Amino acid sequence: MKENNDSETVASRGERRKPGWERELLERLAFATLTEQRRSRRWGIFFKLFFAIYFLVMLFLLAGGSFGTHGLASRYTALIELDGAISDDSLASADNVIAGLRGAFEDTSTVGVIVRANSPGGSPVQAAYIYDEIKRLRAKYPKTPLYAVVTDMCASGCYYALSAADKIYADRASVVGSIGVLMNGFGFVDTMKKFGVERRLLTAGEHKGFLDPFSPMSAFDRKHAQEILNRVHQQFIERVRAARGQQLKETKEMFSGLFWTGEEAQKLGLIDDFGSASYVAREVIGAEDIVDYTQHEGVFDRVARRIGTTMAQTLSSELLARTPTLR
Repeated sequence: MKENNDSETVASRGERRKPGWERELLERLAFATLTEQRRSRRWGIFFKLFFAIYFLVMLFLLAGGSFGTHGLASRYTALIELDGAISDDSLASADNVIAGLRGAFEDTSTVGVIVRANSPGGSPVQAAYIYDEIKRLRAKYPKTPLYAVVTDMCASGCYYALSAADKIYADRASVVGSIGVLMNGFGFVDTMKKFGVERRLLTAGEHKGFLDPFSPMSAFDRKHAQEILNRVHQQFIERVRAARGQQLKETKEMFSGLFWTGEEAQKLGLIDDFGSASYVAREVIGAEDIVDYTQHEGVFDRVARRIGTTMAQTLSSELLARTPTLR
């Protein structure tokens, strides 16, 4: 009796199935597979776009946000940063600063240029390059003023370079000045004697061992080094006098290497007034929109510089100790 009922149930189910149900089932499976593939493809496109946008944003940030900053307004103030020690291998090198200056002056939308400085100084040669280029560009573009704005510090080589500006602004607490030249190093003669170390120095040329730190300093070495420092110092003084003119209220300490606060520097005529970059752009130049023309370090340059910094410092430390420095 039970077997008959089961047979009847199977039969009734079979009777309820429509003809061609196998084909319909295959079509449903194929449609579901196609829908899933389309969904997967859409998600794949979404993630590709997401990562592409993420990569571009990161690239933009790493590049210093300099893309797309030009041409945002019909007239604006151009900004160049002079930050850190001035040397041929730093971000404040003459090449980088001059490239920014040229780009700023050549842009027809630039109505004024600001060099914002925070530097203890550095190479007198690099400082002179920047000074000369500022003078050249001001002569070529007489309608475009250039102002220096000091943040924390503008000392020695930094002041050398930016004394060529039309006007210098600073904060009352900024450090300004240090118009002097130095050459420093170490002597290890007595240390070598203490440890019984003998110095063996062979040269071709009477003065090739000039200022060798492991040999006693001769009277000639001292005299010649001092003459070099005096010459470079005089070049520094002459440039400052030529640029600042009658604004300077010279004292016997002005060119001694001393530095002053911005408040004292204004009284001496080393700076003209107080103000930030935004203040100068808005109130002096009259173009509040600021476009950054600073030559920012690229991603790969940044990595290479960090890798090579230690090695470069080790190899050049002794040579730099013998080079005049505006600090």
